Amino acid sequence: MADLTPSQTVGPFFSIGLCLRREHELVPASTEGAIAISGRVLDGDGEPVPDAVVEAWDRSADMWGRCGTDPDGAYRLVSARPRPGPNSQAPHLALLVFARGLLKPVLTRMYLPDEHAANAADPVLSALDAGERETLVARRGGDGLEFDIRLQGDRQTTFFAL
Repeated sequence: MADLTPSQTVGPFFSIGLCLRREHELVPASTEGAIAISGRVLDGDGEPVPDAVVEAWDRSADMWGRCGTDPDGAYRLVSARPRPGPNSQAPHLALLVFARGLLKPVLTRMYLPDEHAANAADPVLSALDAGERETLVARRGGDGLEFDIRLQGDRQTTFFAL
């Protein structure tokens, strides 16, 4: 059997350059209303993914940032508070996760925990069952918001088609 080439294997190629940044500011932390978002990327066994990349997008404000995870699977971003999206969408960030074992990134959303009325009226959240919705709403913690991303298994984060 011939040796496998990178196009035939999936490996921790992200550590070459994309994971060097462990914190990223979409806006300066001193910006009024800026929120810190921290969390962990976890695999199907609940183990940290130490070489994942998390990209955050706020399409309504044309902001984005990218952050690699540390050995504990942790990432940290600073963002302006997301604004409501089109078609009655509640304020949220779109998150892309790149990780070993994934041939393509996975897409999810992070909604704000204090936007109860907007979250209840959001057409995307409304189409999901309670367990799926719960995986998309950040929680208060530490110095801002916490949002863990579980790639598989118990309490897997809800992902959307790209």
